[in-house]
Amino acid sequence: MSELAPVVASDRVVRTPPESAGTAPGRGRLTGRRVLVVGAGQLTYDLEDPPIGNGRAISLLCAREGATVACADRDLASAEETVRRITDEGGTAWAIAADVREPDQVEAMVRDARERLGGLDGVVYNVGIGAAQGLERATPESWDHVMAVNVRGAMLTARAALPVLDDGASIVIISSVAGIQPGSRIPVYDSSKAALGGLMRHVAFEAARRSIRANVVAPGLMDTALGRVASRDRPSRARTPVPLGRQGTGWETAYAVVFLLSDEAAYITGQTLVVDGGLSALR
Repeated sequence: MSELAPVVASDRVVRTPPESAGTAPGRGRLTGRRVLVVGAGQLTYDLEDPPIGNGRAISLLCAREGATVACADRDLASAEETVRRITDEGGTAWAIAADVREPDQVEAMVRDARERLGGLDGVVYNVGIGAAQGLERATPESWDHVMAVNVRGAMLTARAALPVLDDGASIVIISSVAGIQPGSRIPVYDSSKAALGGLMRHVAFEAARRSIRANVVAPGLMDTALGRVASRDRPSRARTPVPLGRQGTGWETAYAVVFLLSDEAAYITGQTLVVDGGLSALR
């Protein structure tokens, strides 16, 4: 059975499964796993009814699939709201405050997550910011700030996590199709998302001897709160002809992440899984 897609980006009738709307039941795919989600909160951008973002959807789905989850975010209140939603569904989670720009806070975040969860066999890095569009508006300061959050924060997280992860663990970094082809019109954003692929491949190479896997999930045009703000600022974004006829949801990013965290992906490492409705391959 399927239901009408929550967002339709064309005049076509588009139907999607319950997974896309976040209404499918869990299947125990991460039973017993202990997962740290960095960027587990959600910005609302003052939207009246914002759709769920990638980080919150990832955290909720990991818990729904049987994992205990450490929800880390710079905004502790937002992380605590994610935890509340998890516990309301009967899951187990804790909130951790951390700013990924600060090496000491990243080290403490990983250490705290491992202690609270009783081990650590999954890490998801879902943190990303942008800046002004166009090279002419790029400044050294904005470039360094975005790189510090999007790339250096991912490096610091991986560096802190690798020594304490259980053998056979999985690291998933959330990137973007903007790291594969131009699209955001923000040069530092595209560059940072491309850099995450290089970082991920090194982490995968270094961690392979302990059977620890590292992969990237690259979402395309997604109907998240951030996506709606981006469409408001650049209306042409919402009119982009996605081959599958609609924008994606945070839940669809989350299902890709759960797959890569699970034993279903035990022989997959060093790869980029694109979740974009065919946008980067078929247009």
